[in-house]
This record gives sequence, structure tokens and C-alpha cells, in this order.
Amino acid sequence: MSNRLFQGIVHQMKDAVNRVIGVIDENGTIIACSDLTRVGGGNDFFSIELGDSHEVFIRDGYTYKPFGVHVKPDYAVFVEGTDEPAAKYASVIAISLSGIKQYYDEKYDRNNFVKNIILDNVLPGDISLKARELHFNADISRVVFLISVISSNDVSAYDVIQNLFPDKNKDFVFNITETCLQSRCSPS
Repeated sequence: MSNRLFQGIVHQMKDAVNRVIGVIDENGTIIACSDLTRVGGGNDFFSIELGDSHEVFIRDGYTYKPFGVHVKPDYAVFVEGTDEPAAKYASVIAISLSGIKQYYDEKYDRNNFVKNIILDNVLPGDISLKARELHFNADISRVVFLISVISSNDVSAYDVIQNLFPDKNKDFVFNITETCLQSRCSPS
């Protein structure tokens, strides 16, 4: 889904930048580009060059800016050219795409949806609409385990429980603090 999201933004920015711009995933595949004939093509050096850096780099006439929410970047923006404006375009586009991707992930996160229901942060009328939007089967019975940790130790109870239920599409494990329960805070 992020490919379509990125392609839409790249398409909107192509006239403003007036250069070939695009996005590459962690495998070196071009997933979005202002030159549609290049979508799906590859870049052999990308995964080697990317490493753990989020810094701008230049290669073969293009400027690259890695981005992503993890320590190791998930994607990189590329802009045609090796000059200072190309580096600035790449940085601005990377910031934009990173923010949009984060918003998209939060909006369509099933785990956050279930957490919001338990915390009573969703209006009852919105539950069925959001469930349909997330392709969430609302007609099946579910079980909720509320586990209270009395004292902390070296082993995180959250990690242990999460390992007991590894299927992220069917099982939802999240941490709720006392303050969250009392103030109905939004999920993090």
C-alpha cells in the first residue's frame, strides 16, 4: 500500500521539482518514480550503500536520501542531479514521505484500533465503520487477557506475552499503564 501512497506524492511533486524523482525500498527496487517506466526496476548498489545511515549520498548522477522510522532506513528518495538543490529536494521529499508513511501506518494499524476500543477511545458508531475499513471481522468472539504486573524484573512481561501470540494479524498484544486506564490516553 505504501507504494501507491509514495507514487501519488511523487506524481504531485514532479512538476515542482522538475527532475526525475523516486523512492527505492530496502531491496533496491524502485517503488515510485516520476518516470513511470522505471517503476519496478532495480538498483544493485542501493542495499549495499544504504547501511545504517540516514545521510544524503550521491551515486551515478543521482542524489539519495534514506528515510524510515527504524534505525536502519526502510526507503530512500532519489533525485536526478548531484548539485546542492538535488540534495535539498531529496531531504525535503524524504521528510514529507516519512511523515506521510507514519500517519498512514498509525491510521491503518489494527493493533491501535483494538487498543482504542479497549480504552473506550472510539465512538460506538465508528467501530463498525473502522472495522470494515481495516478488513477486521467484527462478528467473531474475542478474548481479552488483562495481565497486571505487580513487580518489575529483568524479563519484560510484555515481551513474554508477545512471544506467546506471534500472529500479528489475529493476536493483539499491547501495553497499557495505570495512567492510561485512568485518563483514557491515546495509544502510543
